Amino acid sequence: MITAVQSRPRKRLVVAYAEDAHTLEAVNAAVQMGIVDATLVGNRAEIARQCMALEIDPHTFKIAEEDGDVACVNKAVRMINEGEGDILMKGLVSTDKYMRGILNKEFGLLPPKGILSHLTVFELPNYPKLLLVSDVAVIPYPDLNQKMALVRYLTQTARALGIEKPKVGVIAPSEQLLPGLQSSLDAAVLAKMADRGQFGDIILDGPLALDVALYAEVAQIKHLNSPVAGDVDCLLFPNLDAGNVFFKAANQICRAPLAAMVVGAKAPCVLTSRGDTPESKLYSIALAALSAR
Repeated sequence: MITAVQSRPRKRLVVAYAEDAHTLEAVNAAVQMGIVDATLVGNRAEIARQCMALEIDPHTFKIAEEDGDVACVNKAVRMINEGEGDILMKGLVSTDKYMRGILNKEFGLLPPKGILSHLTVFELPNYPKLLLVSDVAVIPYPDLNQKMALVRYLTQTARALGIEKPKVGVIAPSEQLLPGLQSSLDAAVLAKMADRGQFGDIILDGPLALDVALYAEVAQIKHLNSPVAGDVDCLLFPNLDAGNVFFKAANQICRAPLAAMVVGAKAPCVLTSRGDTPESKLYSIALAALSAR
């Protein structure tokens, strides 16, 4: 992913409330690697103090002076909306305040009738390729229309990563079609839509249990002939409960490197936890740069 984005022109990154060490380390690395040019929105003196402690030259960045987390988010969002940046990034601000800025009806980044979603790319230690996952942070219980949008976001991002024909597994508790379970019915509908070409050149199968989607030998044991099993690129979870548990298990238990962003806005929005490592934040910047127009 890093190599792919370095071959492209730099994107313009705007960081909201850029006053924490992990964010500054990641942004500085992205600038040094030629991925982005960066504008930091925050208190100039505090940014300079943090940079000096990290032995980073603050002149590496443009600094847009602003005080307070909410004011910084609003200013950063306005800059994106006014064409002064290609990517938004969260700094030392809570996710709810960051999302409120993106969703602001006056100057936010949500297009008319738009659907926002969270998308994560994992490098799992025991899986042979990158794995794209949605939604683990934004839509609590997506309906069928929202799941259609999530499939498109997943496959668009997969293509940005160089996957020409993405394979999508729509996750449910069982690979058997269970009429009483909405996640199972939605998965079957999405699979039929994919068969008819409504999502373009992709392969989608569902409903699939998680172990079936990830491991071909499990599908074979269950006598399930799936073109996705064991070779899935994208996982669409039925709801935030399931997706978030998977996300935290992969991140905390497996220590899987990750990149994360909000999609469906007018520009990619890097969304990582304030406690995430500089490495994860760097990967997230690279992912957003690959996805930005």
